[in-house]
Amino acid sequence: MSTPILATKLYIPPPRPKVVLRPRLNERLNEGLQRRLTLISAPAGFGKTTLVSEWVATLPPISPLPLGEGR
Repeated sequence: MSTPILATKLYIPPPRPKVVLRPRLNERLNEGLQRRLTLISAPAGFGKTTLVSEWVATLPPISPLPLGEGR
């Protein structure tokens, strides 16, 4: 049985205007580029998605990861 994917999980939200900049957390995310996995964990409403969208906007463009069946 296939599980549908929420449309909101298929795109990176644009950075929001008037956010509190968090350079220390952005630097930690940059350090995570050298690792296999970076886990961002916090309760709902603590700005995880906002942080990641702000951080991704500072990165060079990347190729999307295909979500279909393997060949």
